Amino acid sequence: MKLLQLFRKVALYEGLSLIILMGIAMPLKYIWDQPAAVKYVGWIHGILFILYIWILFRVWMERDWPFKRAAIAVIASLVPFGTIIFDRSLKREVKELRAV
Repeated sequence: MKLLQLFRKVALYEGLSLIILMGIAMPLKYIWDQPAAVKYVGWIHGILFILYIWILFRVWMERDWPFKRAAIAVIASLVPFGTIIFDRSLKREVKELRAV
């Protein structure tokens, strides 16, 4: 269960970094000619994305998720707000584990 809780945290940070990258850093670069934000936020987002995929693979194996669920998790990481929406199902899974 600890790995699933870690995955939830990383998923939320990864999703937030994508929103900041797309909603703040990219406009700063292309509208106001301030590329530094994309450089730094992009690095942070890249590291969080790699961590997300790595932990996703571990959760997929540990929790024996179907391929479809893991694929949805990957797609969620590519869409702004996707991981935040996907977190609802993760939250339910953690709640079910605590009930057992």
